[in-house]
Amino acid sequence: MDIMSYVNAFWVGGLICALVQILMEKTKMMPGRIMVLLVCLGAVLSAVSLYEPFVEFAGAGASVPLVGFGNVLMKGVKEAVDEAGFIGIFQGGFKAGAVGCSAALIFGYIASLIFNPKMKD
Repeated sequence: MDIMSYVNAFWVGGLICALVQILMEKTKMMPGRIMVLLVCLGAVLSAVSLYEPFVEFAGAGASVPLVGFGNVLMKGVKEAVDEAGFIGIFQGGFKAGAVGCSAALIFGYIASLIFNPKMKD
């Protein structure tokens, strides 16, 4: 892996985050809706085969943000439809996204045990 892979991941991931921050600051959209927009954008870009070349260029800068999660879900749906047909539409996203969601829940719980979270005032 050369240094440009790291540079591309850094600036692409930073650009995605900066654009989302601008969207949060300049619109009245709630953060939850922006998150859903990002996941749907990743799924649509994956469906039209534009996201894979983007991931090849930017690496983790494109696959780690929520847009990448939409890509993972769409890839899972595509594979499940190829294997199981119509029912794959419903099960593919769950299979593809289960590991990431489980890891987030488990590590979040462990962090809450270690750092003793408090409610905001």
